[in-house]
Amino acid sequence: MRERNSNIASPNIQRVTGRRVNRIAILAVLGLALLTAGCAGDKSILDPAGQAARDVALIWWIMLTFSTVVLAVITGLWLFAFKPRDVTRTPSQERKVARHWILGGGILLPVASIVALLAFGVPAGQRMLAIGEPGEVIEVIGHQWWFEVRYPNAEGGEVVTANHLVMPVGEPVDFHVTGADVIHGFWIPRLGGKVDMIPGRENRIRLQADIPAVFGAQCAELCGIGHAHMHLFVEALPREEYDAWLAERQQDALAAAATANAADDEARSAFMTHCASCHTVAGVSGGTLGPDLSDVGSRATLGAGVMAMDDGAISQWLQHHQTLKPGNLMPSHDDIDTDTLDSLGAWLETLNP
Repeated sequence: MRERNSNIASPNIQRVTGRRVNRIAILAVLGLALLTAGCAGDKSILDPAGQAARDVALIWWIMLTFSTVVLAVITGLWLFAFKPRDVTRTPSQERKVARHWILGGGILLPVASIVALLAFGVPAGQRMLAIGEPGEVIEVIGHQWWFEVRYPNAEGGEVVTANHLVMPVGEPVDFHVTGADVIHGFWIPRLGGKVDMIPGRENRIRLQADIPAVFGAQCAELCGIGHAHMHLFVEALPREEYDAWLAERQQDALAAAATANAADDEARSAFMTHCASCHTVAGVSGGTLGPDLSDVGSRATLGAGVMAMDDGAISQWLQHHQTLKPGNLMPSHDDIDTDTLDSLGAWLETLNP
């Protein structure tokens, strides 16, 4: 009878054991996926696309490996300390053991770790300094909550855009950064380190993109309610395409495009009434409080990365911008009818060099 019962119970035990194994396997797969989720993407430091970012990633891996080894050793010693054993030491022997732990774990290990970190970190940091022969210069100004991008050395005059940074591939670029209101942070994770954007001060960092690609960038310094919605679209292009992009955004070219696309007198009149005092459109207005809109129709996103630039996106932004990006400094447009906002948005979308 007992043998029969054991035979009946055996399949049940096997099913329970199988379910437990399946759960463990699922949890292991989910854990592995979670651990590797940050290893790629347009904002991953573990997917470097330039020498500065590779230096940062190497230092990160070294620190992770070393800290993991130290944690394992300390955990092992901690567990060993709880193991029952018969140890008899004199007071002098106890003091000698304590001195060894203090000297080894409290002085030698931290000093060796810091020296090794500086040996790797200082040269990596020096390579990001904008010293020596200057490269291409791009100025980036942080505002609440958007990025102003300037190209002061462009042939034919300075080029200005917003929330869309284009840089040449395969050559160093010196970024001169500052803040217009509060401290912001300039950070392109796949290209290198972060630098603060401080009002009244210009900081510099030298970065290089080794491959043509699109990179994500983010304000990396808490700067107010809109901080999480302050993104920068970064595009690295071959030199020929980069020069062509700059040429298309010269003031004369943008003014000609705006004039050619100004057939809708109602929309242009609405812009002059409600928007021109804050925004620049080449050949139309010269406002400086908000982003330059001269090439807004060519940008990948609106609102510093809040929404994609699709058909009708600007009209939607004009009608719901305080919902899409709470706290932004643009006034509400409750006093403007929807048809006017639609026509205004459609006209702005034509500003595409």
